Amino acid sequence: MQFSFHEKAGEENIEIIDDLYKYLIKARRHKVDETIPFRNLLDNIIYFYKIISIDRKKAFLTLESSEEKIVENSNKLHLAWCVVDPKTIEKSIASLNELGLDKITFIYCEYSQKNFKINFDKLNKILINSSSQCGRSSIIKLEEKSSLDEFLNENPESYILDFSKKSIDEVSGNIETIILGCEGGFSNFERDKFNREKVVGFKSNLILKSETAAISAVSKILI
Repeated sequence: MQFSFHEKAGEENIEIIDDLYKYLIKARRHKVDETIPFRNLLDNIIYFYKIISIDRKKAFLTLESSEEKIVENSNKLHLAWCVVDPKTIEKSIASLNELGLDKITFIYCEYSQKNFKINFDKLNKILINSSSQCGRSSIIKLEEKSSLDEFLNENPESYILDFSKKSIDEVSGNIETIILGCEGGFSNFERDKFNREKVVGFKSNLILKSETAAISAVSKILI
């Protein structure tokens, strides 16, 4: 872990309990007078706390110092992802966070199963753990839109990842927002709404799973 997350990091004193206590005190065996780095993932500050006391189920720490330390990808990318099985998202979102993806908007497209519901609390926990491990000073911002029309109206300059002779590699430096279909891709009705100049694809004849396409596209654009 590059740091530990605590929502009250920045305050003069903090208390650690439950899973964080088990990890830092039981697993990592931190002792009184040792210093531990924390972030609240709301600012770019890393806070260093000294352990003052340890009880059987909690520990008390006091702030010793802090410093601004921005650890972010220099490029920004917004991924609009047509909703797939939440388990698929949960398995891949940590990798997307490590790549430096700035934002994901989940969209209920025509081929999305409407019974799939995004558990934002669970995703945020995964993202916090991911940033703690890779050192990133933020997490991916998450939001949801009810339709592709709504998203396109708000983001008319979006690129679309689909089957295309135009490779994503040719325009990767210009892409700030990209839309990715769910399993089964986009319907013909949805494709009719796209600006064909904004449709890009991979140099591959293989059909990729949605999560594979997401990680591949983000990697090509950001790193």
